[in-house]
Amino acid sequence: MKNSKLPRFHPAFLAPKYWGFWLGIGIWRALLFLPYPILRRIGNGLGALFCHLNVGKRRAAIARRNLELCFPDMPESEREAVLQENLRAVGMAIIETGMAWFWSDARIKKWSKVEGLRYLQENQQNGIIFVGIHFLTLELGARIVGLYHPGVGVYRPNDNPLFDWLQTQGRLRSNKDMLDRKDLRGMIKALRRGETIWYAPDHDYGRRNAVFVPFFAVKNAATTTGSYYLLKASPNSKVIPFVPLRNADGSGYTVSISAPVDFTDSENESAVAARMNQLVEKEIMKGITQYMWLHRRFKTRPNENDPSLYD
Repeated sequence: MKNSKLPRFHPAFLAPKYWGFWLGIGIWRALLFLPYPILRRIGNGLGALFCHLNVGKRRAAIARRNLELCFPDMPESEREAVLQENLRAVGMAIIETGMAWFWSDARIKKWSKVEGLRYLQENQQNGIIFVGIHFLTLELGARIVGLYHPGVGVYRPNDNPLFDWLQTQGRLRSNKDMLDRKDLRGMIKALRRGETIWYAPDHDYGRRNAVFVPFFAVKNAATTTGSYYLLKASPNSKVIPFVPLRNADGSGYTVSISAPVDFTDSENESAVAARMNQLVEKEIMKGITQYMWLHRRFKTRPNENDPSLYD
């Protein structure tokens, strides 16, 4: 049964204050009818434009700092090359989100392939914590996998009610249901039913319900304790990560699903969080330039009076 709290369409969405939004969505959808090679060029162009906007410059500063914190031993020139490629990929992420929400199943399948699907099929009798790291391609990767193995999405409601409804409709094309990321009880119930939960534990979600454990070279990164409680409440569930990557040759996308990761010897919140971060690190390194370095991953400090890492 679907979550009754999911956003619904309201006639108020047709009011004049939303007309500009609808126009933008119409243009976005119209562009998506273009052939994929042309969409790649448009995405690259949007990425170049992003780099010159003020918001792009602010996000670039955050991404540069994240890379510096995570990879202090990497030559600066190499970090800068990763950054520039990452920023260019942001434009394509806008196109890929539209592809995920609006493309037909046939068109998605034409431009994608999935490796390791057997890991989901072999463990589908158990609940699966399907770890989806925040790659720029995550939205599309979820749609691709959902064509073969639909699960239950976990999301953050958007402040714009119309966009929240649109986002939910797009994601339900390949998900059985959607749950608010704060609904831990709902996730546990789904796992106990043997469902697959799309779970992203790699962001900084604040001090509440977090422990401070290593993430790359940062010794004390705020990391959610949700992983511990999901595993504690559903001990038979399998933790399976996946990475959706854009093929460098322009041939589309490859989603790589990895074997289940063992958490049985991780007995407390910190141990589970540290193991989860190690898992995330390994997956990020499969496509470092396509990871979402633009968010302030280390904004929450161990002590409230600690200086910000972004000043």
